[in-house]
Amino acid sequence: MHYEIRYGPSYSMLVVTLEPGDSLTAESGAMTYMQPVIDVKTQKREKSFWGSLSLALVGGQSFFVNEYVATGQKGEVAFSAAPLGDIDSLTVSQGQGFLVQKSAYLASQEGVDLDVKWEGFTKGLFGQGLFMIRATGNGLLFINTFGAIDKHVLAPDESLIVDNFHLVAFSDSCHYVVRKFGGLKETILGGEGLVTEITGPGEVYIQTKNIRELSDWIWTLIAPRVQAKAR
Repeated sequence: MHYEIRYGPSYSMLVVTLEPGDSLTAESGAMTYMQPVIDVKTQKREKSFWGSLSLALVGGQSFFVNEYVATGQKGEVAFSAAPLGDIDSLTVSQGQGFLVQKSAYLASQEGVDLDVKWEGFTKGLFGQGLFMIRATGNGLLFINTFGAIDKHVLAPDESLIVDNFHLVAFSDSCHYVVRKFGGLKETILGGEGLVTEITGPGEVYIQTKNIRELSDWIWTLIAPRVQAKAR
């Protein structure tokens, strides 16, 4: 499988060439164009009662993905999802998986298993709409971010505290704890909410922009008009 990341870092698009019989899984709605030699199948990535329950707790959203398969001859398909941002590839292998925020997942090769049923469900990593997927197996995993991608490589026992709205992905070899940012006063007035403290060894991927801050900024522009019409 050949791939190319075009127009980065601000307007990145993933372009993949699939050989006959090759397949690629991608987030539903991420496809920008494809050649007609490619077949598409939509499926729901819920594996069990616990997977369904975890999805219900984060607002009832489901993790739908499309499977793209080249039939007969090679074909090209392209993907992009984030409003403005970058795309990168992570290599998943035996003993080297990743926990990826759902909104950052873009696509993966057929050898990568996407699991919503994992122990993180009991560890509180679903606060503030943060829904993480565990990626294991073998193959390439593609992520897209809002803003640029900031990569950190943590040594054993080295830690990093990341705002949950900026957290994109981290190695499943890392230990993590989700907690409030500072005390109650800092949580309410500081605007941070929940953070995740991640301890190595492993990789941590952060997005430089915050989608919540963008939505808040947009609301400051439209709120006066909405309030005026409501009077």
